[in-house]
Amino acid sequence: MTTAPISTNPSTLLLTDANFSQLFNQYHRYLFSFALKLSKRKEDAEDLLQETMMRAFRNKSKFQVGTNFKAWSSTIMRNTFINGYRKKKRRNMYQEPIDSHAYSLEIDPSYNQGIESLQMEDLQTVLDAIGESYSVPFLLFYNGYQYDEIAERMNIPIGTVKSRIFFARRKMRENIEKLYAVSEGLAAVA
Repeated sequence: MTTAPISTNPSTLLLTDANFSQLFNQYHRYLFSFALKLSKRKEDAEDLLQETMMRAFRNKSKFQVGTNFKAWSSTIMRNTFINGYRKKKRRNMYQEPIDSHAYSLEIDPSYNQGIESLQMEDLQTVLDAIGESYSVPFLLFYNGYQYDEIAERMNIPIGTVKSRIFFARRKMRENIEKLYAVSEGLAAVA
């Protein structure tokens, strides 16, 4: 089906449904690429393109025939994307004042430190297993000392400090993997 070109006669400056479809089809690839650039996902780009087409169609009476349809529809798409982004952002925020959540900040008297104590015991076992020459520099670094401060305190070169901390991490990771029989989760962290 072919449609007649858009008339520039002032008496017929309205965009017809057929002309709208023709223009939208003409710029479909560009608009989809633009939607993909904005949303980064194919499914979201398709949704954004559809939403843009619906908004543009509803507001086709505002389009001035003879002006740039590509720019007009791109502006609608950009604004639709921004509005959707803002809506998602607002949806993820708390709407209530912080005072109404103050009860959640109080410490639960039934809190049991048993699990935490067991984990600390396991960590101490792992630290003991790697040896003092590795655990001491590691603990000093963990407690906020700089490499040069550790080297001065232990009276060893700074390169040795760095390598011992590196190997301490590696040995601890291996021992924790053996202790808890896990490997995949810690490999991603390292």
